[in-house]
Amino acid sequence: MTDPSQAAAVFERLRRHQSPKLALTGKFAGRGAVESAASGSRVTLSDGRSVLDFGSYAVTLLGHRHPGVAAAVQRQLEVMPTSTRSLANPVSAEAAAVLAEYLGGALPKVHLGLNGSDAVEIAVKLARLASGRDRVLAVRGGFHGKTIGALALTHSPLFRKGLRGCTTDVVHLDPDDPDAVRGECARGPVAALVFEPVQGENGAVPLSPEVLRRWTRDAHAQGSFVIADEIQCGLRRCGERSVALAEGLPVDAVLVGKPLGGGIVPLSAMVCSEELYAPLAADPFLHSATFGGHPLSCAALPAALTAVEELTGHGRLLTDRLTAGLRALHARHGQVMSGFHGRGLLWGIDFTSPGAAGEVVVGLADAGLLVSPCLSRPTTVRLLPSLTTTAAELDEALGILDAALDGAGRALTAD
Repeated sequence: MTDPSQAAAVFERLRRHQSPKLALTGKFAGRGAVESAASGSRVTLSDGRSVLDFGSYAVTLLGHRHPGVAAAVQRQLEVMPTSTRSLANPVSAEAAAVLAEYLGGALPKVHLGLNGSDAVEIAVKLARLASGRDRVLAVRGGFHGKTIGALALTHSPLFRKGLRGCTTDVVHLDPDDPDAVRGECARGPVAALVFEPVQGENGAVPLSPEVLRRWTRDAHAQGSFVIADEIQCGLRRCGERSVALAEGLPVDAVLVGKPLGGGIVPLSAMVCSEELYAPLAADPFLHSATFGGHPLSCAALPAALTAVEELTGHGRLLTDRLTAGLRALHARHGQVMSGFHGRGLLWGIDFTSPGAAGEVVVGLADAGLLVSPCLSRPTTVRLLPSLTTTAAELDEALGILDAALDGAGRALTAD
């Protein structure tokens, strides 16, 4: 696609059939062009430009069109892409077994879904059924999805605007209060504690492992389940297969998604204990979805996890290089960049004001670096490079960010 009128037609369809604001956002991000192809860390636009993708909401941990994952999906497509749902499917069964083993085997049960909300919904549903309790504890700043059940756990009121009753039986804890879980359990029975070890939408903020350790111990002491939502931060995005398990937290479930399908097909999962899974073991039709455990998606899982492990060493080198680069940028541009935080290949950059953030985002869009905004935190943007990013591409991205910060500093000084 090189004809500008073709891009204009895309934006018109978005305006007419979806949302004018969605069209405006896409037009701004692409500077009037639309995405037309992608490979590795780069996206080709309809006007011929090539841009670096450090966004995509953490889905493209393996970049775009990883060849190993693409081949696995293609093989399944040619054999049996869907399932009868009446007969047992070997591809889905293998995916569940591979994932349970990948996370160490201590959590042997697996439920497969399509997106993060799917995993959150089934985990909380089972916790309430298995415990016979209703109340759930979540964390301020956390994000767990936008479907009605998951939305109750999501902290920001921005996503619940105009909806009533979405926070029923959910309490949001202060992430810096070690006594928070014990205090809430003393007020009444709790079905589950749910947390992100690294809060993605909140700007890639890691929660204190010491606080989480205390919370986990206090929750278990009261008979409550503990669920680690690692849909964004897990599967080596933050360095570990599971951040919670690597910290030695004896959680009852780990939720994974986003890159689980290799950046090619949608896939998520709840990996959990026998006790939490018990209601579903007793009645396997207690919770189901037409495309849950879809063979085409499940075919990607073993290939994706293999590729992630092969790139883990390179990911550590990228993390060191990125951390050093952000530290240098902060030292040079403190008037615009107030700080940064994160872990592995998930980082949030804080700006001194929404205006400063806006100036930087404009500069990044002009220069061809895609990042992920934090909708509930307008002074922060996320950097989410893939494991396939080369050192040269990372340096290019840091150079683009440097120039955007410099431009924002000049603009703010002029004002």
